[in-house]
Amino acid sequence: MSAVVRATEAVPTIRVVALEQPWVWLGAGWRDIWRRPALSLGYGVAVFAASWLLTGCMFVFDSYWMVLPLAAGFLQLGPILAMGLYEISRRLEANGPIRPGDVILVRTRAPGQIAFVGLILVLFMLAWVRIATLLFALFFGLGFPPAGQFFHDLFWTMDGLTFLIVGTGAGAALAFVVFAMSAVSLPRLMAAGGDAVGAIVLSFEAVRRNFWPMLLWAFLIALFTAVGIGTLYVGLILTFPLIGHATWHAYRDLVAES
Repeated sequence: MSAVVRATEAVPTIRVVALEQPWVWLGAGWRDIWRRPALSLGYGVAVFAASWLLTGCMFVFDSYWMVLPLAAGFLQLGPILAMGLYEISRRLEANGPIRPGDVILVRTRAPGQIAFVGLILVLFMLAWVRIATLLFALFFGLGFPPAGQFFHDLFWTMDGLTFLIVGTGAGAALAFVVFAMSAVSLPRLMAAGGDAVGAIVLSFEAVRRNFWPMLLWAFLIALFTAVGIGTLYVGLILTFPLIGHATWHAYRDLVAES
């Protein structure tokens, strides 16, 4: 049984969960995928196709060096991109009907507040792109080498490896802030409404009170996302729906609505 920590009357109850709970969320997410495989995996296919399209655009416009930063920034936009998956899990939990239109055009109780959180996530993404640009200039200068030379220098020179280490550290720190802000805020706004600021504060508090389980959960999200991207996005067909469905179950486990 999860211990329960009471918040103030104006804030829903935050449960304190066991360290291994993220594995339970993944198990629940896995079951949701196969209860509606066409919708869940179709969602993953859409993410796969969009990722390839964006990557292709980067190479067409000679911005290939942005592929890695954008792949890392995927973690920051993932929570808002997974809204349809939260809706599938919510309807499965309620034994309600699930139609493609319900997933593509999710009806929420606080669309304006969700849009506000989405705007914040976009700003974080833009900040990360700016940081990545500055780091690139610091290690590689202002010019852009040919693609072959760039990838050689990136993985086979000391400057390239240092760039990867520093960039990964900066991206991880920014991604964890985004994770703490969105861990339960978007599912709650979708299901229960409320205001964006209150939902974000609730999300930070849920992470604070469950620091080690949520740190494990953040690591698992990053790991599954890296596997999805590292397989030339093919893995995202499965890993993105898995994380999205599991995020809904994390919210339901961490937050007890009054």
